[in-house]
Order: sequence, then C-alpha cells, then structure tokens
Amino acid sequence: MATDLSVGDVARRSGVRVSTLHFYESKGLIASWRTSGNQRRYPRSVLRRVAVIRIAQRAGIPLAMTKAHLDSIPSDRPLSAADWQAITAAWREEIDRRMESLMQLRNQMDRCIGCGCLSLADCPLRNPDDHLAEEGPGARLLTTSNV
Repeated sequence: MATDLSVGDVARRSGVRVSTLHFYESKGLIASWRTSGNQRRYPRSVLRRVAVIRIAQRAGIPLAMTKAHLDSIPSDRPLSAADWQAITAAWREEIDRRMESLMQLRNQMDRCIGCGCLSLADCPLRNPDDHLAEEGPGARLLTTSNV
C-alpha cells in the first residue's frame, strides 16, 4: 500500500533507530506486516504511536504501562485527542505518585544527613520497614532445608 512506511522511513521520520523500532515491535508496542519480499511495513499511524512511546520513556513511564494503554486503542487508526487525554491522565497519576515518593525520600535524606548516623538498625533510608530486626540479630530467612 502506498501509505505504508518501511522501517527506514519510520526511523527517519520518528528520530529513532531501526533497532529501537525492532525492540518496540518485539515488546508488542507497535506492529508491522511483511511484504512478499519479507520487508517490514508499518501503517502511517505508527508514527504517532512511536511519539507516544518516546514521550512515555522520557517521563519514566514503564513500557508495560505504555503497552497497556496502547493495547486499548485500535492499531488501525492514529491516536485521537481523546486517546491522548486518557493516556496522559493515567500517566499523571503515576508521575504524581513518583513525585510524592521522591519528596518523601528527599525529606528523609535531610533528616538522615543531619544525624549522620546511617544506622543499619533504624535508618529509614538504609533499612526501611525492617520487621525481621524485631526477632533479634542474624539471618532470619535461612532454613535448614536450604543450608
């Protein structure tokens, strides 16, 4: 079909390497079909999908999450504005969660750096939520069957 693109065309137009496109395809993020000469061809709509994948990667969104959102959109059409709004709403929640986690980490670091102890026993950064320490010193997860 005249509107389909070769892997080289997609790479040039999207600014990603051919190997990256192959990787995206192996992960199920994009799809191609093969000509009778066994050459990959992509629908033009793949360009927008590649753009979304690159934005997601830049924002630190896991590929699995990106794939889940892209899987909900038919691959035979370009992403619409409504599709983009739905995707970014979910990403916003993920980014907000990460920002909150990073702010908590930053605040804990300020306290930890202030005390200077870096205690293995009770440092919230070095050993968070250490419930096994309540049982006393030494390994707790080893059993006689795996020694």
